[in-house]
Amino acid sequence: MEIIKKPILTEKASLLTEKLNRYAFKVDHRANKIQIKSAIEEMFGVTVVAVNTSVVAGKAKSRYTKAGFVSGRAPKYKKAIITIKDGETIDFYSVI
Repeated sequence: MEIIKKPILTEKASLLTEKLNRYAFKVDHRANKIQIKSAIEEMFGVTVVAVNTSVVAGKAKSRYTKAGFVSGRAPKYKKAIITIKDGETIDFYSVI
């Protein structure tokens, strides 16, 4: 099971990073906080202080196309907010 799927790079997540040293990730929905913490520490080599998780509900999407009205849903996902030790940072662009 791949625990960390990808980082969330939004304006809100960037503000959390700058002010509170917190990073946001999309994670596997079956992963618990202990697994997320160990995966982050192993992948980025940082000390994790806290892990907060939430399940983000999928939004209803609709559009009008040439073929008619099309509606569906965006999938739900689990989000983890990671707080790391002061003085440490995660560089997303150097990790392959």
